[in-house]
Amino acid sequence: MIWDSVGDFFAMGGYALYVWSSFGMCALVLIAELVGISMRHQAIVKRLQYEIRAEKFDQEGMK
Repeated sequence: MIWDSVGDFFAMGGYALYVWSSFGMCALVLIAELVGISMRHQAIVKRLQYEIRAEKFDQEGMK
């Protein structure tokens, strides 16, 4: 498509609602995925730190 103006670009040939809502939903899903990955990463790090502390405690108790 060739647009004559910026307004024509944002109107997307009459399909602006579909096009821009699709871009918005895609951006929302990508952001949610990044947030979810970050939260899972933090949970895994905390769990590993807990396990390391528990293992050190067990080793010190055996001495």
